[in-house]
Amino acid sequence: MALQHANDANFAEMVSGGLTLVDFWASWCGPCRMFGPIFEQVSTQMPDVNFVKFEIDETNRRTPAKYGIRSIPSILAFKNGEVVEARTGVMDPETFATWIMELKGA
Repeated sequence: MALQHANDANFAEMVSGGLTLVDFWASWCGPCRMFGPIFEQVSTQMPDVNFVKFEIDETNRRTPAKYGIRSIPSILAFKNGEVVEARTGVMDPETFATWIMELKGA
Protein backbone atom coordinates (compact mmCIF):
# COMPACT_ATOMS: atom_id res chain seq x y z
CA MET A 1 0.00 0.00 0.00
CA ALA A 2 1.27 3.47 -0.81
CA LEU A 3 2.35 5.89 1.87
CA GLN A 4 -0.63 7.93 3.08
CA HIS A 5 -1.02 11.21 4.93
CA ALA A 6 -3.42 11.60 7.84
CA ASN A 7 -4.91 14.47 9.82
CA ASP A 8 -7.25 14.79 12.78
CA ALA A 9 -10.30 14.29 10.53
CA ASN A 10 -9.27 11.01 8.88
CA PHE A 11 -6.88 9.47 11.42
CA ALA A 12 -9.21 6.85 12.92
CA GLU A 13 -10.13 5.54 9.46
CA MET A 14 -6.45 5.38 8.42
CA VAL A 15 -5.43 3.12 11.34
CA SER A 16 -8.58 0.99 11.50
CA GLY A 17 -7.46 -2.05 9.51
CA GLY A 18 -4.47 -4.34 9.76
CA LEU A 19 -0.98 -3.31 10.84
CA THR A 20 -0.40 0.43 10.47
CA LEU A 21 2.75 2.40 11.31
CA VAL A 22 2.23 6.11 11.91
CA ASP A 23 5.09 8.60 11.79
CA PHE A 24 4.24 11.69 13.86
CA TRP A 25 6.54 14.43 12.54
CA ALA A 26 6.94 18.15 11.81
CA SER A 27 8.64 19.98 8.96
CA TRP A 28 10.76 22.03 11.39
CA CYS A 29 12.14 18.90 13.16
CA GLY A 30 15.65 17.87 12.06
CA PRO A 31 15.45 14.26 13.27
CA CYS A 32 12.04 13.97 11.56
CA ARG A 33 13.58 15.07 8.26
CA MET A 34 16.27 12.41 8.76
CA PHE A 35 13.76 9.64 9.48
CA GLY A 36 11.23 10.60 6.79
CA PRO A 37 13.17 9.03 3.88
CA ILE A 38 13.80 5.88 5.94
CA PHE A 39 10.07 5.59 6.70
CA GLU A 40 9.28 6.00 3.00
CA GLN A 41 12.00 3.53 1.90
CA VAL A 42 10.78 0.79 4.23
CA SER A 43 7.16 1.43 3.20
CA THR A 44 8.02 0.43 -0.37
CA GLN A 45 9.44 -2.87 0.87
CA MET A 46 6.37 -3.95 2.86
CA PRO A 47 3.21 -3.62 0.76
CA ASP A 48 1.16 -5.60 3.30
CA VAL A 49 1.63 -2.93 5.99
CA ASN A 50 -0.03 0.50 6.07
CA PHE A 51 2.34 3.45 6.44
CA VAL A 52 0.89 6.80 7.47
CA LYS A 53 2.55 10.15 8.06
CA PHE A 54 0.91 12.61 10.45
CA GLU A 55 2.30 16.14 10.44
CA ILE A 56 1.88 17.85 13.77
CA ASP A 57 0.89 21.44 13.10
CA GLU A 58 -1.55 24.09 14.28
CA THR A 59 -4.52 22.39 12.64
CA ASN A 60 -3.74 18.83 13.77
CA ARG A 61 -3.40 18.87 17.55
CA ARG A 62 -6.20 16.58 18.72
CA THR A 63 -4.68 13.25 17.61
CA PRO A 64 -1.14 13.82 18.99
CA ALA A 65 -2.67 14.90 22.30
CA LYS A 66 -4.89 11.81 22.41
CA TYR A 67 -1.87 9.52 22.02
CA GLY A 68 0.46 11.49 24.31
CA ILE A 69 2.95 12.48 21.62
CA ARG A 70 5.51 14.64 23.43
CA SER A 71 8.58 14.26 21.22
CA ILE A 72 9.06 13.63 17.54
CA PRO A 73 9.61 11.66 15.50
CA SER A 74 7.32 9.22 17.27
CA ILE A 75 6.23 6.07 15.50
CA LEU A 76 3.10 4.33 16.75
CA ALA A 77 2.18 0.82 15.65
CA PHE A 78 -1.54 0.09 15.41
CA LYS A 79 -3.27 -3.24 14.86
CA ASN A 80 -6.90 -2.85 13.82
CA GLY A 81 -7.14 0.60 15.36
CA GLU A 82 -5.44 -0.16 18.68
CA VAL A 83 -1.93 1.00 19.64
CA VAL A 84 0.29 -2.02 20.22
CA GLU A 85 3.70 -0.36 20.52
CA ALA A 86 5.47 2.99 20.17
CA ARG A 87 9.00 4.15 19.53
CA THR A 88 10.54 7.59 19.56
CA GLY A 89 13.52 8.87 17.63
CA VAL A 90 15.36 8.04 14.45
CA MET A 91 15.82 4.38 13.50
CA ASP A 92 18.05 3.10 10.72
CA PRO A 93 16.29 1.13 7.95
CA GLU A 94 17.36 -2.27 9.28
CA THR A 95 16.19 -1.57 12.83
CA PHE A 96 12.88 -0.18 11.58
CA ALA A 97 12.27 -3.14 9.25
CA THR A 98 13.18 -5.64 11.99
CA TRP A 99 10.73 -3.98 14.39
CA ILE A 100 7.95 -4.21 11.78
CA MET A 101 8.70 -7.89 11.16
CA GLU A 102 8.45 -8.49 14.93
CA LEU A 103 5.10 -6.69 14.98
CA LYS A 104 3.84 -8.77 12.06
CA GLY A 105 4.77 -11.95 13.89
CA ALA A 106 3.12 -10.94 17.15
